[in-house]
Amino acid sequence: MIKKFNRELKKSMRTGLIAAFGFLIAFVWRDLIVEYVNNFAKLSPVQGRLYTAIAITIISVLGILIIS
Repeated sequence: MIKKFNRELKKSMRTGLIAAFGFLIAFVWRDLIVEYVNNFAKLSPVQGRLYTAIAITIISVLGILIIS
């Protein structure tokens, strides 16, 4: 009973750590994409955010398709 609990606890902790690293990676890439798009589209902040949203959506959908 205790061994099973310890095994499940370790499994849950690994899953949580992997998710945390995944979010960290996603935030770093998001910042890079935002900077690039803002430099690319200096016309207006709204257009820059629109391009950023489109770029992140396309990258995310492609990532989901690859993983699935």
